[in-house]
Amino acid sequence: MGFDFDHFRERLLARRAEIQSVMDVASGSAKPVELDQTRVGRLSRMDALQGQAMAKETERRRALELRRISTALERIEEEEFGYCVSCGEEIPLKRLELDPAVTTCVACAGK
Repeated sequence: MGFDFDHFRERLLARRAEIQSVMDVASGSAKPVELDQTRVGRLSRMDALQGQAMAKETERRRALELRRISTALERIEEEEFGYCVSCGEEIPLKRLELDPAVTTCVACAGK
């Protein structure tokens, strides 16, 4: 395979650092909501709870992406990067350029 593993490793490491930086800054958004009814109205509490739920989901998605990136980095080290985990065929370069953490070819992803 003619993939430039260093190129993809650098992109994955940069994306991981970016996600971790955003997670560090946003870590306070998912903290428990204070439900002091004497200080906050019902709609404000509902807004706060909704904001907290959205922050938790965003945090979950970022953690999932970090796991995908770690897996892709492991696949580079094991020289399995660029091959579909389902069928073993090469993943097209354009697909990897769009998302270096992808693990399946287009055909298997559509199944």
